[in-house]
Amino acid sequence: MTHSGDQPNAPRKVLVVGMGNPDRGDDGIGTIVVRRLAGRLSGDVAVVERSGDVLSLIEDWAGFDALVLVDAVAPATARGRIHRLDLATEQLRRGMSFASSHALGVAETVELARTLALAPRDIVIYGVEGGSFVGGDSMAAEVEAVAEEVAQRVIVEVARLTQIVT
Repeated sequence: MTHSGDQPNAPRKVLVVGMGNPDRGDDGIGTIVVRRLAGRLSGDVAVVERSGDVLSLIEDWAGFDALVLVDAVAPATARGRIHRLDLATEQLRRGMSFASSHALGVAETVELARTLALAPRDIVIYGVEGGSFVGGDSMAAEVEAVAEEVAQRVIVEVARLTQIVT
């Protein structure tokens, strides 16, 4: 796979993905965050929402140098707590609870894509702890309250990722 970073002075291609289903309570945080990014990122940064099978992500990120993914995670400490994983420096544990309502989890999809040499070089994941992923539930106030903070972090992350020299 050819990355734009393989060519001297070529701008890096960055994709931002918001995972989740807004009709399933806290699971919708990824989509809420990417909607808040509208008009706030450079026009050459791609932004998509995904609510279904995470395997479709492999097709989404084809040809991108970097990926920022926002998703809900299972509760571990407190609803609304933000977790950041930079897969350039941290290991994503298989079975990590980034699955929420998805049939296959983000961790498994990233692992598969890396095995097949189809993953972007840089991947950063923002996970927001949720509590309810049941259809028809409303998003918890604690989760919704961090949407803007996560959006701001994604903006900074995208700026950093576009500047990395490879």
